[in-house]
Amino acid sequence: MEHLEKVEKLRERANVSYEDAKEALEASEWDLLDAMVYLERAGKVNAPEQESYSTDYEEQAQYVSVKEKVEEQEKEPVEGFFQKLGRICGILWEKSKANYFCIVRKGKEILQVPVWAFVLALLLVWQVVIPAMIVGLFLECQYSFRGKDDLDGVNKAMEKASEFADKVKDEYNKL
Repeated sequence: MEHLEKVEKLRERANVSYEDAKEALEASEWDLLDAMVYLERAGKVNAPEQESYSTDYEEQAQYVSVKEKVEEQEKEPVEGFFQKLGRICGILWEKSKANYFCIVRKGKEILQVPVWAFVLALLLVWQVVIPAMIVGLFLECQYSFRGKDDLDGVNKAMEKASEFADKVKDEYNKL
């Protein structure tokens, strides 16, 4: 390899000027490795960070005693089925109080009730509520949910139901 090629290679690797690369190579009798060491000692190149690896488990921070881990898990309180069910019901109750079921007809809001009241009505008198909602779709009623939670998915489904009812009405009027 020519001197120019060595200077170029050292300059690229060490990110130094041509002058510094040439000076380092001349001082190390044109040996690339010695020139790199020369530049490191001169403070013109940062030495690579030292890394070490060990197979000794005591030095490794991620080592955890299985026995200690099992004992730790046994000390933690275990949530039973009814506790989980109670926690989930509590979350659903809070969400049902913070969100509302709304009925709008021709831009005017007809009804707005908390979701818990709507669900209760569905459970108790679903034979009346569901047919009334279907008839309402054909009478240009639009249903939606509002509140602090993200309800876009449910509202999109409600919009599709309204669009479907409008298409059925249009087809009926064409007859």
